[in-house]
Amino acid sequence: MPRQRFAIRTAMSYCTIAPGHPVHGPYHDREYGFPIREEPLLFERLILEINQAGLSWLTILTKRENFRAAYDNFDVDKVAHYGTRQRARLLADEGIIRNRLKIDAAIENARRLREIRASHGSFAAWLDGHHPLAKPEWVKLFKKTFAFTGGEITGEFLLSTGYLPGAHDKTCPVYAKIARLKPPWAQAG
Repeated sequence: MPRQRFAIRTAMSYCTIAPGHPVHGPYHDREYGFPIREEPLLFERLILEINQAGLSWLTILTKRENFRAAYDNFDVDKVAHYGTRQRARLLADEGIIRNRLKIDAAIENARRLREIRASHGSFAAWLDGHHPLAKPEWVKLFKKTFAFTGGEITGEFLLSTGYLPGAHDKTCPVYAKIARLKPPWAQAG
């Protein structure tokens, strides 16, 4: 079951709570669980999930535009070239999460994505090349491949990008929309 995307855990699912919320609602209805292919969007989702660790998803979503500006619209090549000056700029940016480990992970993961692009053509092709895997195998792969990724970050990244099922309750209207798009989890088996 996907982790609760609110600071206070309840028995209610994201599909029960998010609709109608000014921030969670649009993300739930138009992004969460929808398949993503574009590298900047996949990179963005990875960075946002890493930054969410220990914080509420609402905090991340409200800072999302600040993250986009701070990380050059999640351009992998630009972020991969960040050096001392850009790292200092990010650490001073009050609009994002100013955690040295998370900032360093974003830069390092951009570098690793360039390696993945060189070996597999794209981040999406790399994901496709390993799909389907069970969540424990995905977690091992992400820990080996990326910085600052564990079970929760990896699982939520894969749920949110359509590689693992469970982002939406089967009774949620968004579930049917996503299923029609044939996300990777629906193509498995």
